[in-house]
Amino acid sequence: MSLKWVDVLEIAIQLAESKPEVDPRRVNFVDLQNWVIALPEFSDDSKRGGEKVLEAIQAAWIEEAD
Repeated sequence: MSLKWVDVLEIAIQLAESKPEVDPRRVNFVDLQNWVIALPEFSDDSKRGGEKVLEAIQAAWIEEAD
């Protein structure tokens, strides 16, 4: 399975699993974008991850972490 920016929930799950020490409420978008791009299954254009997408990923990650 390859991840795209639209796979918000799956990205959030993988971030929650790979970075359990991170509080998603305190993540800046630069780090968040870099972490998404670094996920092993991620294969999308890095420039397509705009602020709205990153906000959605962060919100889903917060849900997963709670």
